[in-house]
Amino acid sequence: MSIDYNDKISKAVQQVPPSAIRRFFDVASEMKGHVISLSIGEPDFVTPWSIREAGINSLIDGYTHYSPNSGYSDSREAICDYLKRRYGVSYDYKHEVIITVGGSEGLDLAARALINPGDEVIIVEPCFVAYKATVMFAHGVPVVVETKPENNYKLMPEDLEEAITDKTKYIIMGYPNNPTGAVMTLEDYAKIRDVLLKHPDIIVLSDELYCELNYLDSRPASLCQFSELRDRIIMVNGFSKSYAMTGFRIGYVAGPSELIAPMVKIHQYCIMSAPSTAQFCAIEAATNADAEVSRMREEYNHRRRVIIKGLEDAGLSCFTPYGAFYAFPSIKSTGLSSEEFCERFLLEKRVAIVPGNAFGACGEGFVRISYAASMEDIKEAMQLLKEFVEEIKKG
Repeated sequence: MSIDYNDKISKAVQQVPPSAIRRFFDVASEMKGHVISLSIGEPDFVTPWSIREAGINSLIDGYTHYSPNSGYSDSREAICDYLKRRYGVSYDYKHEVIITVGGSEGLDLAARALINPGDEVIIVEPCFVAYKATVMFAHGVPVVVETKPENNYKLMPEDLEEAITDKTKYIIMGYPNNPTGAVMTLEDYAKIRDVLLKHPDIIVLSDELYCELNYLDSRPASLCQFSELRDRIIMVNGFSKSYAMTGFRIGYVAGPSELIAPMVKIHQYCIMSAPSTAQFCAIEAATNADAEVSRMREEYNHRRRVIIKGLEDAGLSCFTPYGAFYAFPSIKSTGLSSEEFCERFLLEKRVAIVPGNAFGACGEGFVRISYAASMEDIKEAMQLLKEFVEEIKKG
């Protein structure tokens, strides 16, 4: 007798589609010959040597065992020192920080620690694909607030106000933004603060993985910098993007002890502790890698300008991104859907990008292009994009 496996799988899991980002990356990786991938949000830089060396030395020194559940005290202290230095906000390393396996674990921990079935979570879209998934896995109800190019993809206070109900548990927002490259300034956040002060029971999960990749202001801006909101903010952050450390799988969550404690409880049972070697790398990154981050940020900024010029030459309109390492051009003028455009571009020109609707329904008609790639690949991809768009418009 055969087993009906669909009947055995969680309905919450079945309702979440596979990541469209990985689908296009996987197709590109299986194609024979040269394919340019501008699809994955992964720095092409090798992790700075001093960070790698710190990991090597930790192995030589025998740090090969479990760390405390929340992470080594040295790693938590280094993160708190970094947050004080860069954000001007103080956290208690003993009770207000947990080291996680990447920032994504922080998103999952927050969802499972906060959500009861039926709780609403406001999700600011377009956004990282994991936001809605983690909420749904925890049996929460996603409530989407769409941002728009005419507002520079910033969260508008009136849109947030309209989405809040008596069932709202928390808000997820990520700036600098994946996929749009939008940033929020402290002045922008002040308008959101005014809304939140009218709703004192609502928590904000702020995803700040790209905080060091801001081309308008090199210092991070965050809601946690408002003292009246500090204890309502869960900051999810990490080292993957700004420090080119994706393979280390090391991140952290900072917030009030009352919210960190239940996250530590889940972490204890499901993960135990973040990798010890990666924690020593994180200490070096948080403490001594500012110059390396600045160097990478300058190179991304140069690539960003090349991408913007390439999109203009191809006749595609695009909001000017000022953060992260993505552009989010409109392809509506081609008459193709986001998925049709990306599939044909991959098959006909051998360039992989991601359909905008992977990041929410409001992303339809757009595509995400990553400039975390070599300048050579970027220039070639922009020339191929121009040819592709011209061929489509000629019919």
